[in-house]
Amino acid sequence: MTSSQSQSQSQSIEHIVLFKVKDEAEPSKVKAWLDALNGLSSLDQVAQLTAAPLIQTTTTATSLNFTHILHSRYNSKQDLKAYTIHPRHDSAVKDHGLLIVEDVMAFDWVAPDLHLAVTPKPGSAIRVSFFKLKEEEEGKDVKKSDILGVLKEMKDGLLSGQQKQISELSYGENFSPERSRGYSLAYLAVFPGHRELEDSNEELGKLKHKVKDFVESEVVVDFLIPSSSSV
Repeated sequence: MTSSQSQSQSQSIEHIVLFKVKDEAEPSKVKAWLDALNGLSSLDQVAQLTAAPLIQTTTTATSLNFTHILHSRYNSKQDLKAYTIHPRHDSAVKDHGLLIVEDVMAFDWVAPDLHLAVTPKPGSAIRVSFFKLKEEEEGKDVKKSDILGVLKEMKDGLLSGQQKQISELSYGENFSPERSRGYSLAYLAVFPGHRELEDSNEELGKLKHKVKDFVESEVVVDFLIPSSSSV
């Protein structure tokens, strides 16, 4: 195993951007924007990338109402930085996104033991959940550690046993706070399909119960990995 392969399996980068597209945006312009974003998957710095509409958003923060997501993965923070300053990324943002997007939230975390060689299949359902800690808890590393411990426990449970419900789960603490709206922890779960995601709601509800004393608000978004013909 090369050093780069070892790094991609031991420590990778999750990059999430949530978008609120204007209600009056023309469908053709939304499609052109999504096409431009999905085209960035061919950049050398990108390990995986999907841009898609959300199928559901659940939030306790009424001011946040997102419609689309970009989810991408990188082998290092350096690759993420190179992607963000790449001319093609700049063009997708300025030539397409600025015309139709009215709100943005972004979040990055280091994901241990994430196998980037495994790509979610078309039709896979993905749930991403973001946590904002209560003000009196924010900054207390012990509370973050408690939540991260619960997420690890959930990952171990959902990935093992006869009732394996997910194909992948990553979680971590945001390292780019500028556009995260105060949300500091997140997890991302990949399900074989939408039915499996719905079937997991009871297990995911147990997670909410375990962390509710620490959390001020949560944003949960679901989306499907589209086929190449539908993006």
